[in-house]
Amino acid sequence: MANEPEDRLRLLIERVERLEEEKKGIADDIRDVYAEAKAVGYDTKIMKQVVRLRRMLPADRREEAAILDSYKSALGLD
Repeated sequence: MANEPEDRLRLLIERVERLEEEKKGIADDIRDVYAEAKAVGYDTKIMKQVVRLRRMLPADRREEAAILDSYKSALGLD
């Protein structure tokens, strides 16, 4: 069984390669969805921000909003 470590390494590398291909396919699908949204008039930059915010916990969103408000106020942006 001298090749066992090499076989395992090869299998792991092949799994990573397959997952990278899947990841590329998913990234292409996401890009297509944003292109479709843009074609019907949605602002994709804002959509991406909303997607990021939806992934956050409510407390984290509130904290981020409070810090942003504080920075904006300090710079006279309000």
